[in-house]
Amino acid sequence: MAPPAEHPARSPSRAELLAALSIAIDLGLGQPAEHMLRSAVIATRIAERLGLDRPQRDCCYYTALIMWIGCHADSHEYAHWFGDDIAVRHDSYLVDWTGLPYLRFLMANTGRGQPLLHRLSLMATLLADARGQISQLIHSHCASAGMLADRLGVSAEVQSALGSTFERYDGGGLPGGVGGDDIPLPMRVAQLADMVEVHHRAYGVDGAVAMARSRRGGQFDPRVVDAFTADAVTVLSVPAPGDAWTVALREAPDYGERLHGAELDALLVALGDFVDLKCPFTLGHSRAVAELAAGAAAVVGLDADTVTVVRRAGHLHDLGRIGVSNQIWSKPSSLTARELERVRLHPYLTVRILSQVGGLDAVAQVAGNHHEYLDGSGYPRGLPAAALSLPDRLLAAAVAYQSALEPRPYRDPLPATSAAARLRERVREGRLDEVAVEAVLQAAGHRARGHSPRPGGLTPREIEVLCLVARGASNKEIAATLGISGKTARNHVERTYAKIGATNRIGASMFALNHGLVAPA
Repeated sequence: MAPPAEHPARSPSRAELLAALSIAIDLGLGQPAEHMLRSAVIATRIAERLGLDRPQRDCCYYTALIMWIGCHADSHEYAHWFGDDIAVRHDSYLVDWTGLPYLRFLMANTGRGQPLLHRLSLMATLLADARGQISQLIHSHCASAGMLADRLGVSAEVQSALGSTFERYDGGGLPGGVGGDDIPLPMRVAQLADMVEVHHRAYGVDGAVAMARSRRGGQFDPRVVDAFTADAVTVLSVPAPGDAWTVALREAPDYGERLHGAELDALLVALGDFVDLKCPFTLGHSRAVAELAAGAAAVVGLDADTVTVVRRAGHLHDLGRIGVSNQIWSKPSSLTARELERVRLHPYLTVRILSQVGGLDAVAQVAGNHHEYLDGSGYPRGLPAAALSLPDRLLAAAVAYQSALEPRPYRDPLPATSAAARLRERVREGRLDEVAVEAVLQAAGHRARGHSPRPGGLTPREIEVLCLVARGASNKEIAATLGISGKTARNHVERTYAKIGATNRIGASMFALNHGLVAPA
């Protein structure tokens, strides 16, 4: 009937979810997936060479893993100043953040991709108070990072370290101009690990060592640099991006501690809230979608485990938005073909972020299909109706309805009646499922239309029976599975056939497939 619920024994750990979050952060930094994971391993190895004890090494690990957790909360402001927020973050790894070279970098990237007059206006404003403007950005970043880290349940020591992400050992950083040993040691380690990972990938071990030495005593703590350069080859012997997940998670302090129930849900809600901060007009979007989709799943009679999968997919469906520049999301006019292609990729990026997290397979599958349509015109894969489960269809309808209620740079928010009308129009066009749309609208408080918001008007029990029939179960097997008598099972099968107009298993199977009640084998 639906994607299976997550098995308790395979529930994810906090470490896995933070690792998935770090991959989302990588996308927003313009770095390949597993950049932050590799940085965390490098940080741990530097900490070992500094002689730090286990709790201090663990703090270095998580500080390096999520040190840029706040960077997407200020993406809107970055895009205002620099155009492509992701591109400027990517390029900033190749410049020391101080003095005239950094000022030249800022000026070269101000208003990137914008008309000349607009660029000149932004440059004049930035030059008038460059340190103040950048400090304001950084203060927002650090505040967001601390808030999100607290919700993700990381230690107070890590939360404290995140406030110094942009500080420098020489005291020339922001927002507080803190320097030397006043910067928490885990952050001093993480800053170097983050940079050497990028330079190692780009220029090899010698390039990473040269960069570290050139910034020794300036951006970086000399003692941390010396610990790294004394054994750089070993410190940097981390699997390449794409292969680092397993190695990095072995280093995680609490890898074996699984999350369940309310504790897991709280963290998933935090992840959804995190991505919604990327754009001002999506604030609260994932929470609203999750509530709508779960409510609609209950309306159509899906079982409690499947409702949970749908709700969790609602919270996580937009994680991939982080990998698309705010320059695109905030564009008030039509997108170019290249920009549109990037937007159409974001559901795939959601699946990529979640793909290695144990126990969230079904959630990732539903989340990744939230822009697929029954007529095959959706994205990213253009799946046909037969490949879309009822949970897929419910989430797609919930996303379409909630998005209509929210403002976008190219339109005002629609009133609820217009949002409902737009969904029903998409049903007529063959894009959205009628049952899913009516269930979402009923969950949203719209008056229900005369028919049952379930496929064929089936009861939840009849849907269970239909799915078993579609999988080839006999009446005896149906009775054993559902804990009912053979006669009751036979009566259920007969009533189900009558409601959907089927006369045999083949007809019942095609009905179940066409209405998303079973996935293709």
